[in-house]
Amino acid sequence: MAEAPNLLLVTLDQLRADVVFGALHGIAPTPALDRLRAEGVSFTQCFTAAAPCGPARASLLTGLYAFNHRGVRNGAPVASHHATLATELRKAGREPLLFGYCDMAADPTDRAPADPDLRSYELPARGFREVVEMRFEAPMAWIGHLRAKGYDAPAPQPARWFDLYRPAGEGIRAPALYRAEDSDTAFLTDRTLEALDARRDGRWVAHLTYIRPHPPLVAPEPWSRLVDAAAVPPPAPAADGPAHPFRAAWFSEPAQHGLFWGFDGRCDRLTAAQVADLRAVYLGLVAEVDHHLGRVLDWLDATGQADHTLVVVLSDHGEMLGDQGYWGKDNVLAAAHHAPLVLRGPGVAAGRSIDAVISSVDVAPTLLDLMGAPVPAAMDGSTLRPFLQGRAPADWRGLALTEIDLAEPGAPTRFQRALGLGSLTANAAILRDATHTLVHFNGGLPPMLFDRRADPGESANLADTPEGAAQVARLRARMIDLRMTRADRRLTHLAQTE
Repeated sequence: MAEAPNLLLVTLDQLRADVVFGALHGIAPTPALDRLRAEGVSFTQCFTAAAPCGPARASLLTGLYAFNHRGVRNGAPVASHHATLATELRKAGREPLLFGYCDMAADPTDRAPADPDLRSYELPARGFREVVEMRFEAPMAWIGHLRAKGYDAPAPQPARWFDLYRPAGEGIRAPALYRAEDSDTAFLTDRTLEALDARRDGRWVAHLTYIRPHPPLVAPEPWSRLVDAAAVPPPAPAADGPAHPFRAAWFSEPAQHGLFWGFDGRCDRLTAAQVADLRAVYLGLVAEVDHHLGRVLDWLDATGQADHTLVVVLSDHGEMLGDQGYWGKDNVLAAAHHAPLVLRGPGVAAGRSIDAVISSVDVAPTLLDLMGAPVPAAMDGSTLRPFLQGRAPADWRGLALTEIDLAEPGAPTRFQRALGLGSLTANAAILRDATHTLVHFNGGLPPMLFDRRADPGESANLADTPEGAAQVARLRARMIDLRMTRADRRLTHLAQTE
């Protein structure tokens, strides 16, 4: 049997799919992503199984829907009995290395109450060895680097981490305080290449997790002004007609304070010029990450490892980026859930684009399959290997379930206050098939229904139309079937006998 390849799993945080293949592609230079698409297989209809970051990464790395892993919010623990991509690769004799963060909260039943791990939700997923401590709100390795270079880098105390991203000047297009060679993206790439170069004579598994283009939207020169705001198409407008209660709740209070330095959180008060500048800076951050991803691809070429390295690039979830007035990912619409996924490497056909609907829960089973490791029965996803080899599975699921929790224990959110919902009912489940999207809200709220063939941005709610009502019933039945089929399968496939 052939030796399993190296594995480089790269996540970009909050990257929209249409930047890789869609309306926003080609505005900022992305030669590395374009190269991977030309040399590998792209999945154009991949959707995250959960949002925001922590739940999304929990589903990605466990291969489980959120209703099974239950890490439904940033800070919600994932029980330690769940397998992860890393724990299963360890069983196959591989040591998964982490460069960056996983946004996973520890199981408190495994820790003493005073354990410092219980004060962070940015821990590595079980099985990973954290090589570079580069978490979003406590990027200790980067802070040390900045201080050594003479920057005034604050300690990662509550709310102080945001000071790392203050601009050197006024205005949205003002550059960051740090130079391009000292940015979070550049630093993480430098440290990753150093560590992997020491291992280039053997086999390795690496999870490289870039923070960008996640807000705050500030970039060093030249990336801060790389993209002409006039060249960026405006965001999609909101549909006419009565607004769903979710929309009123979303805008009921200021919420997106971390969008950029000094922002008051009122997205409904952003001017058209500010929106254009923010979208341009976002694309500049994408170009910066792509530049450094290109350095990693060049290193694989220069060291002769490209032919035996499986490269996987995706985002944890999307970003609304002003569409319908929304920003961020705490949303039920496609722009927040649509995640680009590209694979290149041994056994992967070159230059193919797959438009079948898939889920981020399919990634872990796929990688275990390609690495020659058994896939746990409990994992909800299915291997994408047939697609990668140029054939479509006859029984492909064709569904993507996304879940989002809009509550916080002990600290009611604006959604709970505006909608009058409790901590167990302020949530939603979204089911997408090849043609339609159903948004089912808990707590008695009316559903949303979108026909993505005519409305890929999911703006025109058809749930109240006769045709829409029939689609709501059809998709609700499929959602119930999926939940009943995939309810925690860790032990239910077994039977105790003599």
